[in-house]
Amino acid sequence: MATTTTRVAAGVLLVLSALALVARAEDPYLFFEWKVTYGTKPLLGVPQKVILINGEFPGPRINCSSNNNIVVNVFNQLDQPLLFTWNGMQHRKNSWMDGMPGTQCPILPNTNFTYKWQPKDQIGSFFYFPSVGMQRAAGGYGGISVYSRLLIPVPFDQPPPENDHVVLIGDWYTKDHEVLARQLDAGKSVGRPAGVVINGKGGKDLEAAPLFTFEAGKTYRLRVCNTGIKASLNFRIQGHHMTLVELEGSHTLQDIYDSLDVHVGHCLSVLVTADQKPGDYYMVASTRFIHDAKSAKAVVRYAGSSAPPPAEMPEPPAGWAWSINQARSFRWNLTSSAARPNPQGSYHYGQINITRTIKVMVSRGHIDGKLRYGFSGVSHRDPETPVKLAEYFNVTDGVFSYNQMGDVPPAVNGPLHVVPNVITAEFRTFIEIVFENPEKSLDSLHLDGYAFFGVGMGPGQWSPEARQTYNLLDAVSRHTIQVYPRSWTAIMLTFDNAGMWSVRSNIWERYYLGEQFYISVISPERSLRDEYNMPDNSLRCGKVVGLPLPPSYAPAR
Repeated sequence: MATTTTRVAAGVLLVLSALALVARAEDPYLFFEWKVTYGTKPLLGVPQKVILINGEFPGPRINCSSNNNIVVNVFNQLDQPLLFTWNGMQHRKNSWMDGMPGTQCPILPNTNFTYKWQPKDQIGSFFYFPSVGMQRAAGGYGGISVYSRLLIPVPFDQPPPENDHVVLIGDWYTKDHEVLARQLDAGKSVGRPAGVVINGKGGKDLEAAPLFTFEAGKTYRLRVCNTGIKASLNFRIQGHHMTLVELEGSHTLQDIYDSLDVHVGHCLSVLVTADQKPGDYYMVASTRFIHDAKSAKAVVRYAGSSAPPPAEMPEPPAGWAWSINQARSFRWNLTSSAARPNPQGSYHYGQINITRTIKVMVSRGHIDGKLRYGFSGVSHRDPETPVKLAEYFNVTDGVFSYNQMGDVPPAVNGPLHVVPNVITAEFRTFIEIVFENPEKSLDSLHLDGYAFFGVGMGPGQWSPEARQTYNLLDAVSRHTIQVYPRSWTAIMLTFDNAGMWSVRSNIWERYYLGEQFYISVISPERSLRDEYNMPDNSLRCGKVVGLPLPPSYAPAR
């Protein structure tokens, strides 16, 4: 018979072996196959050519947990090149899968490409969309919901919401996306939207049947994203308050709102309790800050009720001041966990020394009579060879030059230079970026690859004295932020994610006309600890076709 000591030793070995297997095990995989086609949908009373995914608009929702491996095999059955970008996904060490024209060759018609990425240490509400040309105006977008792992506490999960719904709101143009592109190519604006859609429906089609059914007394999570191309939207539900719980991947203080401004590219989560008299209620999204306001109404129905919605519609707020004050009220929940068990507030960003300040001014001008946008006098254009591939293969000559845009904008917001706009940032440095918007309309700006802290915003031009107004304690960590007209917004972040990352306007005509730049972040050790090699299935185009692969990055130590 084995002795007690022997049995204990054997048990310890089994436990250690199991732990070793767990340590080596990969995170779960989720597989998707998307067939991307055109289809016709009645929107705003007009048959529309829409980009469909597996016959659906909006496209399939991606439900996953932190660190899952997401594999999406995209079959491009359009007559144009195609890319998908995953708005808000940080793609740690993996800008190869970011899906922007500066990081990836497009998926040509009648071919396919497989994306593989992780929401590494991320939770929250996001969306994907096609990033080539003006395709975003034709749909092709869908929601991404990243849940906390089972052992990570969620600050509003006791009890958990009865259900979790994605609400994709956005402006809509009844002109074909190729027609919109030709308008911009001719130097014209896309003008004002024709209306607003909610989850791919608008007008009478949206009101014909309930969008959601609520059980009286139950609480629901709504993940609201503005997937449009130009207009900020105000979101509200008749007779119901909304508790903000998450903003772009961060848990927030749980303040209560009657309505919320959701700017283009932004996502947030609210809790709504069905605490009113049973009946139908309108969920409303209406445009902000533009003349000839448009709105969309969807029906939320209490189960078992047939009472029509109240006749009195909730009015949207008016003016910029209301929106600015609301934006400043959003606060990071310092005591809650996010994707990791440690509290969000354990990262004291306000105590880190700034190593560099980049001041960026939105630029607008005309070249050969045609409208262009840019940053600090540089209007970006995408070269035939994506800038990430040119950098990786060391063939940047003739493709782009670094740092055409300086850290301080020109004294006069003068002529635009149309070139690929790529700047460099030193790996793992803490940098302040100030965006100035001298235009009369709001801008919404997005940074791929990172979450940043939106520490301040104010009217006029920024000066170093404005730092005295910064929120250095509980600004929300996020990936998109608005810059109000003739105002500035300041963000801070650590550039610890090696790769090539897009900074761009979410106002898609501005993006299309050059309001974008890329930030190249290179690890000096060129190690697999910091960045992955180019994937084996990466597409090639331009100058890198037929070139031998560069040496592999060094193994992680």
